[in-house]
Amino acid sequence: MNASASDDQADVERVLAGDISAFDGIVRRWQGPLINLAYRFCHDRGRAEEMAQEAFLRAYRGLGQWRKDAVFSTWLFALATNLYRSELRRIPARTVSLEDIAEPPDARASDGGLEDHDRDLAVRRAVGALPAKYREALILFYFHDMDVGTAARSLGVPDGTFKARLFRGREILRGKLPQRLAVPSLKEA
Repeated sequence: MNASASDDQADVERVLAGDISAFDGIVRRWQGPLINLAYRFCHDRGRAEEMAQEAFLRAYRGLGQWRKDAVFSTWLFALATNLYRSELRRIPARTVSLEDIAEPPDARASDGGLEDHDRDLAVRRAVGALPAKYREALILFYFHDMDVGTAARSLGVPDGTFKARLFRGREILRGKLPQRLAVPSLKEA
């Protein structure tokens, strides 16, 4: 068990024993990652902070439901992911069609490659324009470096379904983005 996992478990046990101040440690460890995850879903920093705050509130209220069969962070990210998905169904984030994404004006830098910033921005915009089930899979796997099993559990789907969503999301991106944007360099599941 790594340090944060053992710290999480200790803090949860302290909170459940009545020491509510122990929840501060959990918030300090996971606030940045939960806000970043929310931002990937909604692309609005203020809304991401509000969504992460709501995720912490729900986690606090539901601490007794954590069964300890997975590390606390997996449970917390699954809770947050489900909350963010529900929130975006309720009030969708502003999205742009894949067809409306402008290609960087000068696709080649002086050395013949695409500028990293332009490429990253184009890929992120394209991912943001994908249908939700593919976007969520790609965000968790690529931008949050979750393995297939953890990401699938966060979304509440079988590993095979998650892998299929990754595959289909990558296929859509390959068809919509110029080939030189390095979509083939996306790591394989």
